[in-house]
This record gives sequence, C-alpha cells and structure tokens, in this order.
Amino acid sequence: MNHRNFALRVSTALAAAACIAALPNMAAAQAVPADLTVMPPVPTDYQPKKTAWGDPDLRGTWPIDNIASLPMNRPASFGDRFWLTDEEFAARQAQANRSDQAYDAEDKAGRIGMGHWVESDASGRRTSLVVDPANGQLPPLTPQAEALYKAGRSSWTPNTKYNWVTDFDSWDRCVSRGFPASMLPFRYNNGIRIYQSPGYVTIALEMLGTRVIPVGQGSDPAHWPAPVEAWLGNSVGHWEGNTLVIETTNIKTGDSATADMYARNGSPLNMATMGVPPWNTIPTSEKAKVVERLTPVGPDNIVYEMTYSDPEVFTAPFTARLDWTRNSEYEFYEYACHEGDVQVRNYITSSRAGTLQDASEADRAAAGESGGR
Repeated sequence: MNHRNFALRVSTALAAAACIAALPNMAAAQAVPADLTVMPPVPTDYQPKKTAWGDPDLRGTWPIDNIASLPMNRPASFGDRFWLTDEEFAARQAQANRSDQAYDAEDKAGRIGMGHWVESDASGRRTSLVVDPANGQLPPLTPQAEALYKAGRSSWTPNTKYNWVTDFDSWDRCVSRGFPASMLPFRYNNGIRIYQSPGYVTIALEMLGTRVIPVGQGSDPAHWPAPVEAWLGNSVGHWEGNTLVIETTNIKTGDSATADMYARNGSPLNMATMGVPPWNTIPTSEKAKVVERLTPVGPDNIVYEMTYSDPEVFTAPFTARLDWTRNSEYEFYEYACHEGDVQVRNYITSSRAGTLQDASEADRAAAGESGGR
C-alpha cells in the first residue's frame, strides 16, 4: 500500500518541459535517448555498496506501483517507439495527477475507496514493458497452447459454468498469481522487498509469495529433479559483476482446461498486469524457464530484466524491462486473501442454482407432457 511520496512527482507543465530531468531517480534508472526508437543497454558502471560478506547490496523496498500503468504490450499508436514524446508523457503525468486527486479526496473524507485500492502513476517515458521483440509485442502462442488458452476456465472467462474449484485460476483461489506474473506490476499491492544473507537472496512479495534464492559463484545452477515443481518455481542465482542473475525452472506445469485440480497451473502472465491477454488461462509446460537480471544503476534504482521462454507455449522468448525505485516509506500490510475469499463458493452456488432451476423447469415440462401433476 503506497503512502504517496509527492517528492517523486512533477507537475504536468514541468513534465512537458523538463520530463526526465525533473525525475532524478527515474533518470538514473534509464535515460531517454534522442532517438525514441532505440532502447539503450542497461548501464553497468555504477558501483553499489557491498554487504558485510562482499556481495552487491540490493536490500530495501522496491515497490513497482509507479509503473503499474505501463502496458506489457506496446499499443499500436506508438509504432516502433520505446519512448513517449514530451506531449505524450505530459498526458500520462496528467492521468497520474488525477489518481492523486482521487486518493487525496478520500483521505479528506475519511474513507477508503477505489482511489486507494487501484492507484495509477506516471510510469515514466516507456511505451511498454516488453523490450524484446523490438516491436514491443508478446510473441504468438503455439497452436496447441492457443487451443488450451481458449478452452481454459477462470472467473474471468465469459459464459463459464462454475461447478468446482477446477473452474477457477490459481489467483481466484488465493494460491498464486503465477510465475513470472508475480514479478510484474498489478493493479494494487505491488510491494517488493529484498533481503540478503551470505549465500541467499530473499524476495518478499506483498501479494502471494516469498522467494528464497540460493546464490552461488558459478553460472551453471543445479535445480530440483524434474518431477518437483512449485508455483514460483525453483530459483538459483549467481553474480555477474554487480548484476544478480536468477534462473528459474520447475515452474508448476499445467493448463486451465483440465478437470484435474492438481493439473492446473498459474498463468505465466496475469491479466491484472496492463496489456496482458485476458482470462489467466495461458498454459505452462515443463520447458518453461525464466532468467532475471537485477542490475543496480544508482543508490535508489535497479533495472529488472525478465526473459521468459517456453517453446511449447510461446513461439519465441520475450524480455520485459522494469525500472525499480527504492521507497523506504512504502509499507507492507497482510494480504489476507484466503480469509475473505468467499467468491469461489458464491460463484459455484449461483451457477448451480441456475442449473437446478433449468432442470426443474424441464422436469415440469416433461411431467405436463406425460399427464403428471
């Protein structure tokens, strides 16, 4: 939950005139080139502080709510540009200011509503999270994955009959947001906190999940045996200079079309991230792999890169790049999802009620035709 830090904001007028220069943290993370169709490489010249045992110090709170309005797929109106023009950025900043006003109005009224629940921010100058392919678009699904995707069921799919928990995705059931979806910005609860100890990095997520990652010296990580899977996979890390590289395999396989409760997966992309395909029904195969790179580029900035590959599901790998900005004032609150998750039962109850009503009408009609009472 973000307690607004207005020091990170600039006015719409200043945004158009000064843009990134008015946001020093954002500028440190990723400078905007003169050619808006170019994505510069991640800078590696910054020398971060070290931990007591000599690793680069990434510890801190890195909420990504400030990029929650940035779409995964690049809208067609931006063409081949990675970056917004000054005028487009000013419009995005104005939208963020309207979100601020809704938040402030609720504070003054002593209530909490959508202004607190779904927050928006300026999201910098980028046109999409996807940087590879260069067109900013997710690769197409394979034919078999496309079929499973369309046949999948969740609380988001249209015209679904809900009869059991197999008709809901893992996020509906408060189990998992999926992986790597859990590392991408959502509509709310976007807190990320990093802890370090000798040989380990722990990434605590505000919503559904904590990752404990062993960090070794080599670049050939040893993973769990193939049959062992987890919702967030098996992550193993190593350092390349000051960049933490994390390779994750053994991600929970499955699809959303199955009737087997244990064969369902968590969609690798979640529709609560802007610009992601709807429904949360993208399948996951045993070949799925995620490679993440966390590079400190300033005292309060990390560039996070995530490359996802699953040749059984996507026709090509894709890479997303996110700018993380430190915010030590961001507070984590308990994400008590299971305690209030009454909607799964409600969906099933209402869906079955309709089925029973249809059946009783058919019975009455049949009885009338046969002369029964």
